[in-house]
Amino acid sequence: MNKGVRSVLSYPTERIRNVVLVGHGGAGKTTLAEALLARAGAVPRAGRVDDGTSLLDTEPEEVKRKISLSLAIAPFEWKTPSGDSYKINLIDSPGYADFVGEVDAALAVADLAVFVVSAVDGVEVQTELLWRRAAALRLPRMVFVNKEDKERADFATVLAQLSRAFGAGIVPLEFPLGEASSLHGVADVLTEKALEYEAGGAHHAEALPGDVVEQEHRMHDALVEEIVSGDDDQLEHYLAGDELSVADLERTLAREVLECSEFPVLVGSAITGVGVDRLADFICDLGPSPADRPTMVSAGDELVPVPADAHGRPLVYVFKTIADPFVGQLSVFKMLSGRLVTDDHLVNSRTGVDERLHGLFALRGKEQSPITEVVAGDIGAVAKLSTTHTGDTLAPKGMPVNVVAPVHVVAQYGVAIVARTQADDDKLGSALVRLLAEDPVLLVDHIDETRQTVLRGIGDTHVTVVIERLARKFGVNVDSVDVRVPYRETITAAAEAVGRVKKQTGGHGQFAVANLRVVPLPRGGGFEFHDAVVGGAIPRNFIPAVQKGIEETMSHGGIHGFPVVDVRVECYDGKFHAVDSSEMAFKTAAAQGFRDALAAGGVAVLEPVSLLRVTVPSACEGDVMADVNARRGRVQGTDAAEHGEHEIAAFVPTSELIRYAVDLRSMTGGRGQFTVQHHHYDVLPAHLVNKAKQSLPK
Repeated sequence: MNKGVRSVLSYPTERIRNVVLVGHGGAGKTTLAEALLARAGAVPRAGRVDDGTSLLDTEPEEVKRKISLSLAIAPFEWKTPSGDSYKINLIDSPGYADFVGEVDAALAVADLAVFVVSAVDGVEVQTELLWRRAAALRLPRMVFVNKEDKERADFATVLAQLSRAFGAGIVPLEFPLGEASSLHGVADVLTEKALEYEAGGAHHAEALPGDVVEQEHRMHDALVEEIVSGDDDQLEHYLAGDELSVADLERTLAREVLECSEFPVLVGSAITGVGVDRLADFICDLGPSPADRPTMVSAGDELVPVPADAHGRPLVYVFKTIADPFVGQLSVFKMLSGRLVTDDHLVNSRTGVDERLHGLFALRGKEQSPITEVVAGDIGAVAKLSTTHTGDTLAPKGMPVNVVAPVHVVAQYGVAIVARTQADDDKLGSALVRLLAEDPVLLVDHIDETRQTVLRGIGDTHVTVVIERLARKFGVNVDSVDVRVPYRETITAAAEAVGRVKKQTGGHGQFAVANLRVVPLPRGGGFEFHDAVVGGAIPRNFIPAVQKGIEETMSHGGIHGFPVVDVRVECYDGKFHAVDSSEMAFKTAAAQGFRDALAAGGVAVLEPVSLLRVTVPSACEGDVMADVNARRGRVQGTDAAEHGEHEIAAFVPTSELIRYAVDLRSMTGGRGQFTVQHHHYDVLPAHLVNKAKQSLPK
């Protein structure tokens, strides 16, 4: 552990808060996490993303780009004004769309999501999309409006945007005193006091400045009405004119946060420290503990809730794997139930393998602190589990249950990777396996037809980062090339041809004649072979050689070099020689005859066509449909979708969709989502055949 970085003690489940910071890239999530750690005294000073000193963004790829690329754990202890102490497991998550798989993993184990929104830029696209994800999980939410110290900060505008974007339940607990360079504190809407901040992030209470008193009273009344509307008993007292205590209102608000009916809004600056301590206070006072949110697990065909009970049977969910070339695999987990101590044994529910949890750690960024136990609701890490991957559940023997893991976004952007040297090629397979364990969103396809290894991620940055990590972590250097499209070809009209082999070399010669009739089949018909030889023109034992010669020629490529499909071949006559005929001779004759028949009947190149489904905001629908048409696509229809969006279904040539993940994001400002799957083959226009031939393996 680094000097000056303080370890965190073990806390009971009720005093644990698992919190994920989410939001659009650039909103200041990592800076806020660093500020919370520093304010709590967990680190001597806050690191900075811009100068590469962040405790949480430590990977070289993150330092280079100045963005978070993976989730990071940042636990710290916090004492609230009431004197109660808590452990906050803060999870900093990426804001860039290519790394949303990391956000999904964090959302799966968090009990509260704090959405960090820039006071300058307002509600941006990733914030909206991630809010939907959190809502689908019924995850309690808060909002922290950050960067109030920046020029053009505008809390009132951002608050209005939040209400428009997320509807009812957005309740401001604070508003800034001053903005931009004049920011000096926050107004507490519940207590109706001004909190003035000093250097270092501490604050003291004062009377409200006269120019905000009216605004504060108005917001206070609206806030109280919003809170008591969800509690019949409090509403009755409120309507009767009774004074409600701040403590009572906060207890009711905490329940409403847990029920996802209210979403408190806080405000401040991670750089100056204004509001940072208040965020930690509200996380503890209003945020749920793991004990408040049982985890759903599947036991056979049944879903059952598992409460976070330290006295229950031990149950572990691995939500993150870190591949380290020196220490090996590190599995980051949430203790769903029970208590785990060093050297305990649990069974992997997926593999059935008994795992010994030998070394337990607490993580803070890259730093590892040895610990002896993890209680229900807490987060820990363990090294060198033999068969356990991200998404696995570890349970006691005889209790094969699985956590219902989040559905990751599908990796749609791919590049083909080629090892630079034989040494790189020898290590590539094992390195990819370890990276896939670390990032379950990644896909690797080994495509025999095009002779390529295709690496697929969410976008171009995602794939580029993986290639950089291959080189840095495992010493495997690869180059990326375009993904080849699996074109095919077929005969366009029935044709006949005679394949002949006649060679005399002084000893046994080679002799075979095969008469073939080749007929096109409907698209998707594959290959049919019919033996129509009569009278022993070709002996029975040579007929399989005729079929094999045709099949090998089809797979090696027709006139244009692409595999041949959708043909019916009939061998209806031939000749043989009692001494000079052989299986090889008939294979060769059949191959020659088949190629001649293709030339006589004419061929068409077939291209794969995908079914594309795109979901976009209504305002982008016209642009996306025009783009589909420009890609030689055929729109099949449109339907209304959720959130005022539309889904467009279209058949589009696969070759036109290689970079669609990047292009759609550009067209829709990141709001477009799509799926694509192979549907059928169709004839490639003649003027594109030469271009298609450029993709043939050299």
